[in-house]
Amino acid sequence: MSAHPRSGDTDTAVVRRLFGLLRAEDRRWLLAGAALALLSMLAGIGLLAVSGHFITSMALVGAGGIAINYYTPAALIRLLAILRTGGRYAERLATHEATLRVLARLRVWLFARLVPLAPARLGGLRSAELFSRLRADVDALEHAYLGVLIPLAVAVATTLAVLCGALYWLPLLALPLGVLMLAAGVLLPRWMQRQGKTPGEAVVTHAEELRLLAVDGLRGRAELALYGAEAAHAARVDAVAVKLREARRRIDRLQALGAGGVALAAQCAVLAALACGLPALERGALQPPALTMLTLLALAAFEAIAPLPDAWALWGSTLASARRLLALADMPAAVDEPAQPSPPPCGNDLAIRGLRLRHDEAGPWVLDGVDLDLPQGGRLALVGTSGAGKSSLAGALLRLYPCDGSVMLGGVPLEAWQGDEVRARIALVDQQPYLFDASLRDNLRLARPEAGDAQLALAIRRAQLDDYVAGLPQGLDTRVGENGVRVSGGEARRIAIARALLADAPILILDEPLEGLDAGTAARLYRALDEAMRGRSVLLITHRLGQLSALVDEVATLREGRIVERRAVVAAYQREMA
Repeated sequence: MSAHPRSGDTDTAVVRRLFGLLRAEDRRWLLAGAALALLSMLAGIGLLAVSGHFITSMALVGAGGIAINYYTPAALIRLLAILRTGGRYAERLATHEATLRVLARLRVWLFARLVPLAPARLGGLRSAELFSRLRADVDALEHAYLGVLIPLAVAVATTLAVLCGALYWLPLLALPLGVLMLAAGVLLPRWMQRQGKTPGEAVVTHAEELRLLAVDGLRGRAELALYGAEAAHAARVDAVAVKLREARRRIDRLQALGAGGVALAAQCAVLAALACGLPALERGALQPPALTMLTLLALAAFEAIAPLPDAWALWGSTLASARRLLALADMPAAVDEPAQPSPPPCGNDLAIRGLRLRHDEAGPWVLDGVDLDLPQGGRLALVGTSGAGKSSLAGALLRLYPCDGSVMLGGVPLEAWQGDEVRARIALVDQQPYLFDASLRDNLRLARPEAGDAQLALAIRRAQLDDYVAGLPQGLDTRVGENGVRVSGGEARRIAIARALLADAPILILDEPLEGLDAGTAARLYRALDEAMRGRSVLLITHRLGQLSALVDEVATLREGRIVERRAVVAAYQREMA
């Protein structure tokens, strides 16, 4: 299932929402950065203009032998140089602090929006695609705050200040200078924004496609080598890389044109200053130092405008990233949380009536009218082939998927329960448990963060992990790697069982608990599970019951989304042995 932007999200709406994510503290940091950037810019322009005025005055004094005040302009030049250097340094600190704060919080905000969407809404997105949204798209928003907002504010304020100075010294210069600054600061960036929209969007699309291909190639390298498909996959990567380079080349050309356009406008401004100033100089309305100052002022003013064409050339890719990010954040949760707290239950009985579930609105029903009871303290095995809907039933009971029908937990409708409270009462050992790139201790404590060493030791013993933990170089503090890459499949399953037992939930769902284990370990875990299951309601999910039949009271067979048979455990065990 892909994320699509909301239909009413125009460019203006996206920008408004983008800057609406800023908090008051962020705005203060950005305002401080903009003020420091403006101070640094005006100091730089003033430094060049005052220096030109001072040098010209000194040259005239040397030719005419007239005494002037040397100390005041020299001190002013030093002050402007210090302000320019110090202001630029302080501006970098303030703006980057503001931007990094915003990006860090945006990642947390986006992750918080993604959590309710998993797994029902995010099932159609690959992990590399989600990571691209969470990292690359959020990083791209730095350009909106740091590359567009602050330079635009500084350019507007600088333009007004320069035009006021021109009006004071030489009013005739204000008109051509204003026209040139308007062309370089508004018309040229606007044209570059339109021209850069398509290649900017292409850069975002092809960059993500390249990341997905790279991840697929690394994860499936063994299969690619096995079937001799490495060259074909490399050709696909190369084709996407060529498209990405071409899109970036188009943006680079635009940026070069923008830089040339600003430089041309600056040179035209110098000519305009000379054209307006020389007649005034001949009339005696303007002194030579003032003409030099105005000429350099006109030239330096375009330093504030120079970043704008580059910024707007990249605006298309920034907007594309913002749209993708907001579209993902706007996806509605698959399962709505009740507005009221969960009502108090009466026990832990599970009663399922007419349960229907499908993962896609246009797809087939994975569960189609399931009726099932799991009384408190009961043990029920759910048997079926792969694809029969067993794991989907577990997901529905945990409120991870939307479903039709009725599910009662402790006499309370499941939709009246808060999702976290349901998952606190039902512990699941998934068929493919996920282990985080953290220590074994941290992975176990996901179920109970406050668990002490004694509780961890008990869960480890029951899950038959004693020998494994004893052989680890750092014991429980040993890292298991990303998705448990440093542990075997059987070890990962036992870690998941220990985590579920540590949760101490009254209802336990075991999805293929003995899969991937050798016969000796499976036998020991089988006996340990029998002990750990006492006093709990247990739903055992498996495609083949085998020796697990002795752990349950009843067996239900699920086929094509329906319960087709329920039988006593004795009959099930005898049939299994036969």
